[in-house]
Amino acid sequence: MSMLTPPGMGGKYRVTGTAYPRMSRKRSRRRIVVAVLGSVLALALVGYGALQLIDVFRGDGPKRNTAAGAKDCPTKSPEAAAKGGGPEAASTASAPAKPAVVLPQPGTITVNVYNATPRAGLAKAVGDELAKRGFVIGSVGNAPADFDKKVPGTGILLGSPTTDKAVFAVLGTQLPGTTQQTDTRETADVDLILGDAFKELSTKEDADKALALLANPVPAPAKNC
Repeated sequence: MSMLTPPGMGGKYRVTGTAYPRMSRKRSRRRIVVAVLGSVLALALVGYGALQLIDVFRGDGPKRNTAAGAKDCPTKSPEAAAKGGGPEAASTASAPAKPAVVLPQPGTITVNVYNATPRAGLAKAVGDELAKRGFVIGSVGNAPADFDKKVPGTGILLGSPTTDKAVFAVLGTQLPGTTQQTDTRETADVDLILGDAFKELSTKEDADKALALLANPVPAPAKNC
């Protein structure tokens, strides 16, 4: 029996060659990998759960967003539902009517009509028509030198720095396309300086419609839901 034969094996088993038997450790690498993957998965689940809890306490969940979006659209009132109206009808029924804008009457506006064009008699013709529409006519004649033959547009409305914008708006309905300016005057009268592009005043019907629109502005359309 060789000296290399392990005890108890007798002479049946012999070690030959240059390789010697070695005792190997149990292979536990697979268990280690499985344990690591399980730990990573557990940590991921814990982190996801924590984020969900944070969203719940902060109120950022889908339900809250849906509820917030629903508040932007009017709900149908029982009265509107009975009449078959939609959310827009309910909103219109519940919203109070806007009061009409108080505009100065033409009889409270004094207008000086000046002609800055080469057309003779234009200032008088326009002044007479404005008088028929209720305006108070002051001076009528040729435009001052600062404006004579120097107004390429339809016309200029010239008043004091304290002139109410509504005065310009009311007078502007008679002659669309005018521009507004101020000077150093302290009186309440307004100059209407006719320019080269002037053709004629708006028809009384169109002017009345424009005045009505100023007094009762069209509300913005309801938001579609």
